[in-house]
Amino acid sequence: MSPYSEMCPEFYIMLGVLSFVVLLFSVLGAVFLTKYRAVVRTNRRLRGSQFLHPRIPQLEIPAVTPPPPLLEEVEPPPLQPTLERSSGFRLSSKRLWRGLQQEPRFSKSDLNLLQLIKAGKEGVFYQARMNRGTCKGHSMFTCKISKEGVRLKHVDMEICIMRKLVHHKNILQLLDWNTCDQPFILLMEYVSYGTLRTFLQTNRAHLSGNPELQSLLTIASYHIALAMQHLRSKMIVHCDLALRNIMVNRFPWEVKLAEFGLARDLTRMASRRRSSRWRNQRTRVPLRWYPPEYFKNNYYSFKGDVWAFGIVLWEMQTFGTLPYPNLETSEEVVFHICMGHKNTNPEGCRAEMLHIMRDCWQEPHTLRPSFKEIVSMLENIMENDADYVDVDSPQSLVREANYHEAKSLRGSVSLKEEHGA
Repeated sequence: MSPYSEMCPEFYIMLGVLSFVVLLFSVLGAVFLTKYRAVVRTNRRLRGSQFLHPRIPQLEIPAVTPPPPLLEEVEPPPLQPTLERSSGFRLSSKRLWRGLQQEPRFSKSDLNLLQLIKAGKEGVFYQARMNRGTCKGHSMFTCKISKEGVRLKHVDMEICIMRKLVHHKNILQLLDWNTCDQPFILLMEYVSYGTLRTFLQTNRAHLSGNPELQSLLTIASYHIALAMQHLRSKMIVHCDLALRNIMVNRFPWEVKLAEFGLARDLTRMASRRRSSRWRNQRTRVPLRWYPPEYFKNNYYSFKGDVWAFGIVLWEMQTFGTLPYPNLETSEEVVFHICMGHKNTNPEGCRAEMLHIMRDCWQEPHTLRPSFKEIVSMLENIMENDADYVDVDSPQSLVREANYHEAKSLRGSVSLKEEHGA
């Protein structure tokens, strides 16, 4: 018998194992090649999309000072139509960027800072005058000067938001800016009396004795709600609604929403839900104005602004008192809010305003009214106040709040006449 015949079984076994190994590697190679080709195709497709286009500036998300977490209340639009937008979007984005990088038409030396309005987290507000010339016909301004350490991209985002809001009678209008040199400067329309918080604190003795006080506060609340309704229509979350960020030109008919340093434009976020969950522990936010869902679930929405509006109503009724005045530390404030405790009812507050206030603080957040509904509720209250039906024609109404100013003016005229005589 041949020796090769005795080795046949082992030979066939080894041959089978070798064939199996070769087949296995062939299959793995084919799978790897398929995956590699798919990745290459995906990269090519993405390189042609607007989100990775090298010529588009990334204005949507700032590099520093991350925003408070946001989560809008509506479902985000599908991603595919966004990827397939035409080149017109890219052109408008480039035009906007060139607008932000314009040559400055003024510098800090051109401004005469007259009076401090308020000092915020990121900037200081002054009443200012142009030393020579005007800006868009204005010689007096509200001037915001950024503090040291504020980054250009963050200021650019604030400018973009204010430009998007265009003209609204209850929003402080941006006139010009200088972001070429530090400190960065924003020029906004002039207001006569600074912040609403300072105005109420200064005139507390006079206003508290006014029998029409509740009607006056209702009108001011109505104009603030109109401003917030406009922000909602533009898909902008303010994130810093407080009495200190409301400016007064003429109380109560001309109050204007200001300070958009924490505001976020949800339409400019590439991935809204992912961006809304982005949280940085170093971010400083106004805890006393923030809703419980922010502390519990990292969640801030348009209904968070509604919660803050309820706090603003409470501040107005208490003449600018700090919310939760008996709590001193941040930990106490957060624990108090998360446990469901609310501010106490302000003394003398009308029942209708208390009802709106409590509606703004409902939990869960979905039970809170929208700003459109709040505007409607305030309109109904004003219609029931016979003296304040025509809220757009304040000239027809006599206000005791303007009495002292008119008296002073008459006195100065009399003095001039006496000197003239």
